[in-house]
This record gives sequence, C-alpha cells and structure tokens, in this order.
Amino acid sequence: MGSIVKSIRIDKKTLSEVESLLQTKKETFSSLTSELIAESVKMRKCPGIVFVDGPAGRRARIEGTGIDVWELVSAYQELNNNLSALKKAFHWLTDRQIMAAIGYAKTYPEEIKRLIKMNKAWSKEKAHAELPFARKKG
Repeated sequence: MGSIVKSIRIDKKTLSEVESLLQTKKETFSSLTSELIAESVKMRKCPGIVFVDGPAGRRARIEGTGIDVWELVSAYQELNNNLSALKKAFHWLTDRQIMAAIGYAKTYPEEIKRLIKMNKAWSKEKAHAELPFARKKG
C-alpha cells in the first residue's frame, strides 16, 4: 500500500509523547506516527480492541484480556463458526468482548487471515529449528 504526504498540526505535548516513543523504537517519526494513526482509526471503528507489541509485531487484542483477535477467530473457525460453542469455550469473556473480536475480524479480514496462516505454519520441526532454546531437555 502506498503512502501520501500530508501536513498536519500536532500540539507540543502530543509531539513530545510521540518523540519519547521513538526513543524506545527503531522507527522514523513518519512510520511511527502513521502506525499510531492507523491503530487509532481501527480502535475507533472497533471499540473493545487495543494493540500490543509482540514477537510477530503489533497485533489487535481483545481489551482487558491477553487474547489476540486472531486467536479467538481461529478458535471460532475451528468450532465451525458456532457462536454458542465459542462462548462456552471462552466462558470468561463477555459477549461484548467476543463480538468486538468478531467485528474486528470482519472489518479487517486480511490482517486476521494473515496471522492465522502464520500461526498454522508453525510445526514442531520449525519450532525446534527456529527456537532451539525451547526444546525439551532429556
């Protein structure tokens, strides 16, 4: 996806906060600001979803949980898109949390499909090759 140059005004406090984030990341001001805006738009379109850093990059997560959207959607697919079964399997989640994840996946299907596919690509052999420290000793 291409990018477009736009000029925006940012108040000093926000600019300072963005610049402080840059000290902990190896990004440019432009790339970080673009990421922040994109995530903000997604969170506004899909209340109940937040974004977190992880080994595979930033991911959409169900607010108030440690569950990424792709994880819940993958389970939903494994349950043949049976909402009742999903609610039983994730009984500790509220209806609002479940629907937020499903809504996000419907709004951004390619992102979720990519993460599910990436997860399914892992095998025991691939994990041992790429994560030798995770091998069981003995």
